Amino acid sequence: MSAIRLGSAHRFAVVAAAFAATIGTVESARGQMGFGNQAVGGISVDARGIVANLDPRAVESLAAERRKALEAGEWTGTAGDSRKVSLKAIVAAVGEAAATNKPLPAEVTYLGGLQRIDHVFVDPDGHDVVLVGPADSLAVDAAGNVVGASTGRPPLLLEDLIVALRATEQARSGGVTCSIDPSPEGLRRLQGLLANQGAVRGDPQALFAAMEEAVGPQRVTLAGVPADSRFARVLVAADYRMKRIGMGHEPSGLKTLPSYLALVPGGGKTNALPRFWLEADYDPIARDADELAWKIGGRRMKCLTESDALAGDGVKRGGGAADPTARKWCAAMTANYDALSRKHPVFADLANCIDLAVVATLIRGNQLDARAGCDLSVLLDGSAVPLARYEVPETVATVATGVRKGSAWVVTASGGISFQPWEISAHTAESAESAPLRTAAIAARPTALAGCSWD
Repeated sequence: MSAIRLGSAHRFAVVAAAFAATIGTVESARGQMGFGNQAVGGISVDARGIVANLDPRAVESLAAERRKALEAGEWTGTAGDSRKVSLKAIVAAVGEAAATNKPLPAEVTYLGGLQRIDHVFVDPDGHDVVLVGPADSLAVDAAGNVVGASTGRPPLLLEDLIVALRATEQARSGGVTCSIDPSPEGLRRLQGLLANQGAVRGDPQALFAAMEEAVGPQRVTLAGVPADSRFARVLVAADYRMKRIGMGHEPSGLKTLPSYLALVPGGGKTNALPRFWLEADYDPIARDADELAWKIGGRRMKCLTESDALAGDGVKRGGGAADPTARKWCAAMTANYDALSRKHPVFADLANCIDLAVVATLIRGNQLDARAGCDLSVLLDGSAVPLARYEVPETVATVATGVRKGSAWVVTASGGISFQPWEISAHTAESAESAPLRTAAIAARPTALAGCSWD
């Protein structure tokens, strides 16, 4: 968003944000391990790569389909404080499904109903790597999201873990990022439009339409994971939803998190373009002396901001004056992230994907699979086990709306999501705390494990 002072005759704050509406597909991908559904996080991406909200009718259909499928299954999970999930059992199930062309059991697809991963235990004697964390039974909410029946939080997904395992090297240099931004050409056209704009009187819809046309489609940029993966779709959906909430296109559902637009004071004067983005922060990962027991904790999602500046040739990133209103909104977004995740599960889904990227990098970067003698090659081989391919998100339509805010114009916000799993997984500290937990978890494993998890 940029607030551009045009003179006292201009009595509106105009917000151009990146959203449109279309009916998205909800069919499952076939022939690819049973993974995949094009509807993720309440958005759709059509064959042209255009991102939009799912049509309400599609949401209802999606919820009904998923609820029916879940009820027809034999496994919906159980709640537990410390569910253990065997990667060795996961590998065996995936290998069998690939060989027989049968769908994966729900327990495997949803990683035993794990809500997060608190520990990673290496079991050399059992040739296994064990993921441990709280779990919940599964349900489908009104928006069609598969969530924990008690928590309302989505479970971790094997599909996202496989993507994270395969993308560890891809993410090494620049991390994992997603951004939705107006093009420099669009911003130059917008500058020209606003510079030539006279006083706004009456219904400003004609001006809004002109602004939408000037800015044009906003570009989606992804790095660190395949753009056609569900993981990438979650990144885009979370960024898209954050912008919708920030721009007031949909409510956060929390009184403590109003829109950015609602916080913009009247009569402000700035030539900056605030950028909002989400990052992940973790406590140091605790490891025992033998590096067989690892504890992951203290994950926090943070909303950050900086101000870009409109220049003659486009945008100078980070060149604008600090925007106190943007900082205030980011502070509210950070403080309310967990509560927001219960209202909008896509934000919990994002945190899940980040956790899985950290776990994948921890395993591959420290060769925990090799130390355990747990062969993950089936999960790593994209030709042997192809995942569902999603339409690649490329653009988001610009939509302008406005309210009276003195004499300032407020224009589109940029930003996105950024995290570096290698930095997080490399930040470790020795601790003896998890070693006895590892011993107990391995000892509790049933002699004949029926599925992939145990309590």
